[in-house]
Amino acid sequence: MANDAIALLEADNRRVEELFHEYKAGREPEAKLHLAQVICMELKLHCMVKQEIFFPAYAAATGDQQSVEHALKEADKLNALIARVLTAENLDGAIEAVRQQSLAQSAEERNGIFAKAKSSGMELATLGGRIQTRRAEVAEAIQDA
Repeated sequence: MANDAIALLEADNRRVEELFHEYKAGREPEAKLHLAQVICMELKLHCMVKQEIFFPAYAAATGDQQSVEHALKEADKLNALIARVLTAENLDGAIEAVRQQSLAQSAEERNGIFAKAKSSGMELATLGGRIQTRRAEVAEAIQDA
């Protein structure tokens, strides 16, 4: 279901993976820089909605604070890599490091938190709506800036 929080987060993961493929296939430095910026923005937004909306709801529904703390540490690692991308001397290497961390994090979530969330009785459709609303707020703020 399109409004399901997990479906939305998984769609983010697929969209970013497609962007990584486009980046890798790119030849023009300006186009690759633009794709790197888009990748970083998409991942920051993805991490933000997980941290603000999904993880707190997951912890409340399951009591699994340990998994949330681990996921937050992994998100911090990813955000640290993202912060280095646009100033990196080796953009390809920086994007590859982000890609590897993102893929590892996605697989871990899919097999851990997301699987447990599906079986927990969480209101995933309601969370999906909150995620979509928050994304719209951020998009509007970016456009107004």
